[in-house]
Amino acid sequence: MAAPVITSAEATASQQLGGQEKVNILVVDDLPEKHVVFRSILEELGQNVISARSGKEALKFILEMEFAVILLDVNMPDIDGLETASLIRQYKKSAQTPIVFITAYVDERQAARSYELGAVDYIPSPVVPDVLRSKVRVFVELFRMNRQLQQQAAAREALARSEAAREAAEQAIERSDFLSRASQSLSRSLNLEDTIQALFPVAVPVLGDRATFVLATDGVLSRVEHYPPVEASAQEMPAGLRAALDTALETKVLERWEEGGRAFAVCPLLTNGKSRGALILEAPAAAMDSSRISLARDVVARASIALENARLYTAVQDADRRKNEFLAMLAHELRNPLAPIRNAVHIMQGDDVTQPTMNWARDVIGRQADHMARLIDDLLDVSRIVQGKVVVKPEKLTLASLVERSIEASSPRVTGRDQTLHVELPEEGVVLHGDAVRLAQVLSNLINNASKFSGPGTRIDLSARYAAGELKLSVKDQGAGIDAGFLPHIFDLFAQADQSLDRAQGGLGIGLTLVKHLVELHGGHVVAHSDGVGRGTEITVTLPAQLEDGADAPSSGPASRKAAAEAAKAPSRILVVDDLAASAETLMTLLEMEGYEVRVANEGMEALRIAEDFRPDVVLLDIGLPGMNGFEVAHRLRQQPESRDALMIALTGYGEAESRTRSAQAGFDFHMVKPADVNLLLSLLADPQQARQARAARAA
Repeated sequence: MAAPVITSAEATASQQLGGQEKVNILVVDDLPEKHVVFRSILEELGQNVISARSGKEALKFILEMEFAVILLDVNMPDIDGLETASLIRQYKKSAQTPIVFITAYVDERQAARSYELGAVDYIPSPVVPDVLRSKVRVFVELFRMNRQLQQQAAAREALARSEAAREAAEQAIERSDFLSRASQSLSRSLNLEDTIQALFPVAVPVLGDRATFVLATDGVLSRVEHYPPVEASAQEMPAGLRAALDTALETKVLERWEEGGRAFAVCPLLTNGKSRGALILEAPAAAMDSSRISLARDVVARASIALENARLYTAVQDADRRKNEFLAMLAHELRNPLAPIRNAVHIMQGDDVTQPTMNWARDVIGRQADHMARLIDDLLDVSRIVQGKVVVKPEKLTLASLVERSIEASSPRVTGRDQTLHVELPEEGVVLHGDAVRLAQVLSNLINNASKFSGPGTRIDLSARYAAGELKLSVKDQGAGIDAGFLPHIFDLFAQADQSLDRAQGGLGIGLTLVKHLVELHGGHVVAHSDGVGRGTEITVTLPAQLEDGADAPSSGPASRKAAAEAAKAPSRILVVDDLAASAETLMTLLEMEGYEVRVANEGMEALRIAEDFRPDVVLLDIGLPGMNGFEVAHRLRQQPESRDALMIALTGYGEAESRTRSAQAGFDFHMVKPADVNLLLSLLADPQQARQARAARAA
């Protein structure tokens, strides 16, 4: 009767029976009767005996199950025992499973081959039951002990993994809590100083036992603070640490440096991709490990955000403060000229006013009106510069003509304060390519500033030096000087060292801002120097230039303008269009005193009707008219035969680039901002044809 074959499923089920887990024993033999013998012998062991009747069937069981020992017949018809053993050893699962060969005859060659394949023993056939049972029992116990050891190792590994996971979770929670507390502490205040001071308790002692906070701009250290504080003698940074700091600021990457068993982590403070400074952490080298470095990176990232928020908040507060101070100064500066104007008008309205008194009052009104006009012009210029709407119109001009024009504009102030202006120019002719009006504005602003902040009887030096394609124009005074702390802000908008209401000098603090922007529009730059309060100031403008090549220099000096103004005036008819009656009447009176025939219109339709009969040679037209605006009036005047060829000048309070462009499109020849320069207006009226030709030449 054939012995039954136990399948892998049956073996698995039988393993669950009894208190102790059963192990598997594989018997491989092609003879059924031998399986009956082996099963009866091994039954006493109480284990699972699996029968395989060929090498192929044995390999199938090995893939599905794990065995304590394999009893393998050497002589089998399909695959013999040696070849089966070779295949068994190729599987990782059975590479170490003990193999006991069962054979009736063994020669030396066969024995050597079997031991090479990992056989642990030979049992001669027919087998001795006690011997077979005893040997198999040893392998079963060894297998069971090994299985127990594996289970214990797996349990220990699982416990270790559980402990590691728990510790990692605790560390992650602790890290998260620390970073949360750090963020809360750093963002508690938007005051920059408070934020810096809040950073130290966050960094020490968790990230290091010492910390150094550094603020830097372009590699220049502006602030270094140690925590805990150190003596002045110990504040000097070691050369190696300073090199690491410079590298971190440049590369924007954390740098590590060690010396004498101490480690330093130099963490750059970054905002918008720029290095604003660094936090330097110091600790024993062994303590400055990767986990601490990683935590430091996270803290510094939060500190960078908090410091940038505090910096921006401080900047907003400072801008708001400066805005309020500026508005107060603006009101003050605009009201100042009104007082003498009002007083002068009151004097002129008195009885028995003599002609000298009348002339004096007229001069007072003129000077104060000019002062207010300059203030308003500066404000408009600043507005246009901030919006990027200022466009320079470069032309060839000589240094001599530029200086002459600037001195002419500034000499009344210098002379009025009994000051001396000393001018020193290079012997060779120097030519610039720039906007003559704007560059003269720059230079006269510097001279006026020097005069304003210098006492009576002092000297102002205007010097120019040319070298290697650059012209350096310097204005040096003997005045109040500039405090070192304020010097970096001297070109900031609305910046003034003295903000008190009883300050000695007036002004809105925008003159040097205009200078800086206008110079930069010409491809140059400006710097200021002062040895301190009471020791004077020197401001130097650098502009691209070249030596004069002998060609005819451009004529832009006051002599040519004066000649044009004094040219004989042909009788002209002028139409003034302005809805402001006072403005129209005063302009009419001025023009009639110059010998012109003048008619006035207060709105667009009236201007068109008057132009048909009056046939004006010149039209002075306001843009901001009620109903039909000045652009439309100009366009329609150009369509009427009676006014088609008239010289048309826009007189308006709108001076921005857009209004000037619209003026040209509407047919205006010139665009002048109120209050207009009377001398310039009269020079245009003196010869309209020449004025148009000059304008066309400049445009070309």
